[in-house]
Amino acid sequence: MLRHILVRLLQSVLILLIMSFLIFGLISLMPGDPVSLMAAASPGMTPEDVARLRALYGFDQSWTIRYGHWLAAVLSGDLGYSRLSAQSVAATLPRPLANSLALMTVSLALALLAAVPAGVIAALRRGRALDHLLNLAAFAAVSLPVFWLGLVAIIVFAVGLGWLPASGVETVGGGGAVDRLRHLALPVLALAVAGFGHYMRYTRSAMIGVLRQDWIRTARAKGLSWTQVVLRHALRSAMIPVVTILALDLGTLFSGIVVTETVFAYPGMGKLIYDAVMGADFNLALAALMLATGLTLAGNLLADCAYGLLDPRIGER
Repeated sequence: MLRHILVRLLQSVLILLIMSFLIFGLISLMPGDPVSLMAAASPGMTPEDVARLRALYGFDQSWTIRYGHWLAAVLSGDLGYSRLSAQSVAATLPRPLANSLALMTVSLALALLAAVPAGVIAALRRGRALDHLLNLAAFAAVSLPVFWLGLVAIIVFAVGLGWLPASGVETVGGGGAVDRLRHLALPVLALAVAGFGHYMRYTRSAMIGVLRQDWIRTARAKGLSWTQVVLRHALRSAMIPVVTILALDLGTLFSGIVVTETVFAYPGMGKLIYDAVMGADFNLALAALMLATGLTLAGNLLADCAYGLLDPRIGER
């Protein structure tokens, strides 16, 4: 298992290197660059000034040469300077990263705590009224757009009832942990509802497949109770495909929560990536997108470790 993890780590490093090359190339192909934006915002800048700035920032060179300079700087610990935040990229990332990780972790935890038991119950009651009801709830959760859920949550809980704040991450001036949790409640609710339907359907499908296996009937024939068979054996096997989907979703959720963060004016990584790309802040966009890629790879590595815990036979390979 240790050898497998080391191999996966080396593969992850190689993938990160390839992705950094591709992302840098795609961003470089976008129309405009930071120097062009600065020139547009400063009518008094002469063509000579623009040429000097382009030479200073390396935009008079091919993007492959600039990629080499950027990679060398990153390997030395320098992520560059963010034009939008007027500070280094390393100083810009921690706060949005912490905000997005909090939002992602809490919403995923709530979605799984609701989805896994619901999926198991639906599989055990397959074809009955409770199964149909849970499936209906899952389809509704999957079908409703996250931005619509967010707007409805704001109208009901912030505007109508006045229970929770509609936007931001904390009250101006700081309000403590409870205040941050109140600001986190509505975006977490929107993401958790959407995730519930997704993971509930996967759990139900996996459980139905496992419960049809011959070894389940063998376990029952050996005298194990139905509860032992379901919770100690069937559920562990059924969680393997769910863990795979969860690992693949981590990077997507990390960089794709821009809609939720925009609706709730939540300063996280999704909104940061959008602002960096639209504002041609290349250094910030590259670092944020590479973080999303790294999180996806880390999720897959953790999934490999979880496979060994769920099924010891996998860990022996």
